[in-house]
Amino acid sequence: MKFRNPDNTISLMDPSLLLRPEKIYSDKPMQCFRDYTVDDADPIKERVRRTYYTMHSHMTVDFVRSKMEKWLKFNHFKSSVKDALIKLNELVDESDPDTDLPNIVHAFQTAERIREDYPHDDWFQLIGLIHDLGKVMAFYDEPQWCVVGDTFPVGCKWGRTIVYGDDSFKDNRDTYNEKYNTELGMYKPKCGIENLLMSWGHDEYLYRVLKHNKARFPEEGLQMIRFHSFYPWHAGGDYSQFTTAEDEKIKKAVLKFNQYDLYTKSAGVPDIEALWPYYESLIEKYIPGVLEW
Repeated sequence: MKFRNPDNTISLMDPSLLLRPEKIYSDKPMQCFRDYTVDDADPIKERVRRTYYTMHSHMTVDFVRSKMEKWLKFNHFKSSVKDALIKLNELVDESDPDTDLPNIVHAFQTAERIREDYPHDDWFQLIGLIHDLGKVMAFYDEPQWCVVGDTFPVGCKWGRTIVYGDDSFKDNRDTYNEKYNTELGMYKPKCGIENLLMSWGHDEYLYRVLKHNKARFPEEGLQMIRFHSFYPWHAGGDYSQFTTAEDEKIKKAVLKFNQYDLYTKSAGVPDIEALWPYYESLIEKYIPGVLEW
């Protein structure tokens, strides 16, 4: 059995490590993650900026409702979790400034780092593996700008810490709609984040897919998936006008997960083939069979 070292060289694997391959750590300083500074000379940064500006221009209340109407019929395709994960080998997230590796690599990096810290919480490990699986929408006629990236509520004033700020929303018609551009917009105070209409993307879609297919995860795991990209709330402190005491429990779960989602990104590639038997057993335990997507 072989595996890739962080320098991308090939070594032989000790059979005893079949289900616990090499540790993957990033040597990148924490403050250097999520760097959204504009740099026209950097093709990755320019790609990220373009993705977000397009997203922010189009993500209106009406647009989100149209995507929910389209995707929440769960009639687009049928696939096992493993086959959907394998599709992510073909996807590089255009909104991510921290890695240009296929998304499946990030999935295994996240899951394995969680497994190291939480060896007995196998549901948490599997959440790490599948958390981005909603990105499969990109293979079914959806542009990445309405699949990937940070999420935020529509139907109220844009949060102050949303990536690229107010300038990126200048072409969004809801910016000028008096029903939507106030602090509360179309919502009531302290309505709870679960009652906000979030920008459409992979978080909400996968959460709904798992609910629809009766996944056996604890609610904590489902909330990790649903809100892991809601950075303006859990990292930026925005939208407190809507939050409740219950939301603080959700935030605690999301922050517990996000340290593994963000800080495990590195050039090291896990031995995915060696890891499949272990994670297939978890898939069979928590979300088996062929799912409706």
